Amino acid sequence: MSEEQVLEILVDYANAQEAAAVNLKRQIAEIEGVKGVVAVKEETFNILKFDKQQGARIGEYGVAYKAKNIPDKFQQAYNILRKNNAVIGDRYRGEGYAYSYWLYGENKIYKQKLKGK
Repeated sequence: MSEEQVLEILVDYANAQEAAAVNLKRQIAEIEGVKGVVAVKEETFNILKFDKQQGARIGEYGVAYKAKNIPDKFQQAYNILRKNNAVIGDRYRGEGYAYSYWLYGENKIYKQKLKGK
């Protein structure tokens, strides 16, 4: 096994641990009755490069493609959204976020500006 393969495995493991920690915090918050979702800093998503898009139904939004971003940074954000089941109807966001985020399709992350932000 090459050094590059070992590093890739370690990065995947660290990303999985982070996503699991976020999910655990969210579940604890739900059990304790804390309002809102315990979320990672929006910086996790802000470092990604998003291409602007316009949709007839949802208006302006952005799409981050895995191929156009730093692989480990993209994977970290993707894992968080996947672990939290972030879809267009149930988007991921935290207190103070300017955008909501969701997954649709393979290797793509979507964002849309929150109303009033």
